[in-house]
This record gives sequence, structure tokens and C-alpha cells, in this order.
Amino acid sequence: MPSARLIDVEEIGKDDWAAMDAADAILFGTPTYMGSSAARFDRFLEEASDRWPDQLWADKIAGGFTVATYPSGDKLNTLMRLAVYAAQMGMIWVGPNQIGAPVAPQHPDLNRDGSHLGLMATSSRDKREMIGAGDMETARRFGARIAAAAARWREAR
Repeated sequence: MPSARLIDVEEIGKDDWAAMDAADAILFGTPTYMGSSAARFDRFLEEASDRWPDQLWADKIAGGFTVATYPSGDKLNTLMRLAVYAAQMGMIWVGPNQIGAPVAPQHPDLNRDGSHLGLMATSSRDKREMIGAGDMETARRFGARIAAAAARWREAR
């Protein structure tokens, strides 16, 4: 079973950078604020771009997720920003593949936003929950897809 590491970009340290440099995959996640990624996350992306000249993240699997208060919340703009960043870093972008309702009525709560560029979630009014069960299951499946893609990519190299 692959391991995962959660890194708080506001408290990133030397060991965190080393872990990302050594990782097979990096999943970028940020809230969407006012139609784009959070400013503190953008600062992380700027710092991480130091890896670009040496292509330290080239050929790593990449994916992204975001959450906003509204079902649209302009989350697509955030995911586009993350995907373009990953492309500039030479990474291999993987999106979710969950088909939910209305196309697949048997999965009414999966991929409710119909996003395939990256994972979108809508924040719950109940802040103890943060996101609903359907978005959480979509996230779990997306994480499994990223892990499988990283394993296949690792074997192919």
C-alpha cells in the first residue's frame, strides 16, 4: 500500500521538500477563494518553481483538488491553474474518472460537480463535517486512482 504525506504549505520544511522531490506523485489541494487558488497556496507554488530549472518534478504523477462554498464557486478556474502549473513543471496530470448522476443514477452522490479535470468538493454548512459523504467518497476514489496511476507509471519507467 502506497504511503501518503499531508503537507501544510504554510509550515513547509526541508523534510517536506525532500519528500515531495522523492515522491512518485504530488496531489495539489487548495480552497477556491474569489475564483482562484488561495494566496498562501500560490506562495507555495512560487517557491516550488525553484525545482523547474532542474526538472525535479518532471514525470511525477500530479492531480488536484479544491473546495468552495458554492457548487460552482468558480472551482474550475482553480483546477485549471493547478493543471497548467503541473504541465509547466513537466508533470503527468491525472483527473478523476467517477461518473455520477444524472448520467449514472446509481451513483447519485459521486462527482456531484461533474468535474474531470480535478476533484471538486462543496463545503458543508456543518463545519464538523467539512464536506459531504458523497464528496468524501469521490475523494477516496480519486486518491486510489492517483495511487494506481503512480504505481503503473513507476513500473513503466
